[in-house]
Amino acid sequence: MSTNNKPPILKTKEISLLKFIISYITLMAIFLLLIGLDSIKSMIDINGIYTEMVVKLSVVLINCVGEVKAVSGSIIQLENIALDIQFGCNGLEAFMIYIAAVLSFPSTMINKSIGIIAGFIILQVINIVRIAGLGLVAIYGREYFHYFHVYVAQGMMIVVSFIIFLIWLQYVSNKKNFV
Repeated sequence: MSTNNKPPILKTKEISLLKFIISYITLMAIFLLLIGLDSIKSMIDINGIYTEMVVKLSVVLINCVGEVKAVSGSIIQLENIALDIQFGCNGLEAFMIYIAAVLSFPSTMINKSIGIIAGFIILQVINIVRIAGLGLVAIYGREYFHYFHVYVAQGMMIVVSFIIFLIWLQYVSNKKNFV
């Protein structure tokens, strides 16, 4: 009877996965600190700037098919409801989830740059359409707004960011030039 007292050795794939998870969690923590710390927000309010951009673009799209009555900061006043575009609704959270995944995955800086730029554009277009869609539901189907907002729109951006990350992974694996 032999006993093997050697500790188990982690396989390369397990180490890579562990590196990805640690990098991802670290980057998400850094991103959340960058947008959440008052000392940083006093210098540059990333979330505020991002939200302002999203509100302006959403108003343009909503005005194509509906009517925005007023805009004040992050609030878009429609006929019978006010939409308050906050963190989680502005698409920044979904972009942070996506960019942390792209940066954590071993690949070339060119592939990461392509993924980040393309992902940002795609996520923003989808988010603006999502917010405009919420506005239209609020204008033309007020009784369904709560359901659409809570059960469809909230998780949609996170799912979309995950899907875009999977598409980027496919792109990187087809290029066969990741680290």
